[in-house]
Amino acid sequence: MKIDENVLKFEEKVVFALRSLYANAGYHQFKMSKFEEYDLYSKNKDFLVSEGVITFNDTNGKLLALKPDVTLSIIKNSRDVAGVTEKYYYNENVYRISETSQTYKEILQTGLECIGDISREDLYQVVRLAIESLACIGKDFVFCISHIGLLNAMLEGEPAAEEIRRAVAEKNLGLLDADLQEKFACFVRPNCLQEILRVAVTPKAKEAAEELLALWQYLAENGWEDRVTIDFSFARNDGYYSGIIFKGFLNGLPSHILSGGQYDKLMRRMNRTGGAVGFAVYLDALERLAEVQQDDFINIALPKGRLGEKVYGMFEKAGFDCPSIREENRKLIFENKEKKLRFFWVKPSDVAIYVERGAADIGVAGKDILLEYRPDVFELLDLNVGKCRMAVAAKKDFNDDLSKTLRVATKFSNIAKSYYASKCRDIDIIHLNGSIEIAPILGLSDVIVDIVETGKTLLENDLMPFETIVPISARLISNKASYGFKTGRIEDIKAGLSKEVKKDD
Repeated sequence: MKIDENVLKFEEKVVFALRSLYANAGYHQFKMSKFEEYDLYSKNKDFLVSEGVITFNDTNGKLLALKPDVTLSIIKNSRDVAGVTEKYYYNENVYRISETSQTYKEILQTGLECIGDISREDLYQVVRLAIESLACIGKDFVFCISHIGLLNAMLEGEPAAEEIRRAVAEKNLGLLDADLQEKFACFVRPNCLQEILRVAVTPKAKEAAEELLALWQYLAENGWEDRVTIDFSFARNDGYYSGIIFKGFLNGLPSHILSGGQYDKLMRRMNRTGGAVGFAVYLDALERLAEVQQDDFINIALPKGRLGEKVYGMFEKAGFDCPSIREENRKLIFENKEKKLRFFWVKPSDVAIYVERGAADIGVAGKDILLEYRPDVFELLDLNVGKCRMAVAAKKDFNDDLSKTLRVATKFSNIAKSYYASKCRDIDIIHLNGSIEIAPILGLSDVIVDIVETGKTLLENDLMPFETIVPISARLISNKASYGFKTGRIEDIKAGLSKEVKKDD
């Protein structure tokens, strides 16, 4: 019976296209149950994307789980035979906590796994199939490659390893001192492979850099050079991947739709002798792809109020202006069609949401917002304006009794929890949305955690700051997908604002 394709949704058509692609490449479908014994996941929690696992007892009392991951099940059920390579593809639902909603969600994935005696040709085939998967879905895509072993090798014995990882992840060299900036600039800037080869001098680093170079050359020779970029921002030391890693982005979607790489570490954990490489395509993201209207504007979210006006002045001085924004009106969206810039005003706490979800390509948000809500964005630049600090304040005669639970009133609950967790202090969070200062005065709390600028409000209420948690200022942030598609223009804006920051120093 012939299928009427007109009744299929776009994502359903994609599933059929990808299944054909993988089957024609010699991969066999792996079909699995919705359930696995919870023991499989409890032993390998550090390899799961999401910590939350939905569990239940079966009729025999055995603890089972709705599977949050496909790869673990495939490895568990594959053969461990020397010289044998097994190739599987799958089309399965997984059940995990959504990064955006922070609630459990059923997520449709398709992808493939190549397990066993992995050759370079097998690795290259998987990478090629990942790119062809993106091409099946849409013509406008970016494929990012990296090598987690290379960055790990460069950071061996480096005292500032965590600071460097953060700078690379945020694409923000300003987090490092001058010497480290010079050494690691090539890991922050896109496609600096020749510079990476120059600084990769240890045997491990050199070997990894040469592996990355060989893959880059292979992709260039096969006509993918314009779609591929080298990007170390997602080379996190998470214990899962071990070598080449990659992500795929489609223009119009706010985050990656494909991710994968080599995961030999997981094979070792599960007592397997071979290697493994694979990827997953997150099909749920496709349901709104056809609705997205794309243009070549840079969309910029600015916070309403004095900070936003000051920040816009920096954009204006740097040459990224929009004259209509200075007119007397109540509009919220302003365009400079000549320079292809679109500014819009939003509530300061909402800027990061607009950027993370892709409604804005870039924006300006306070460090307090980034620490509290932890949006998945690049923190490109400290604009050095809107400076203040996150602090602990209390009555002037306050004395912390360590034998009691500390009552903390704040609207920055995550920041407070993280801070006191680092001090191993037992606390009771009291979340308030306003008038934080009166909480200790009325005995509602022992201390408050809040933003302190001049400290005048605290003094007027007989309070004083006792501890500084972190300095706060406005930061230039970018949507990760937008950065991949508009790298040059976003970097130009960043460079222009950086010059304005230096003028004010």
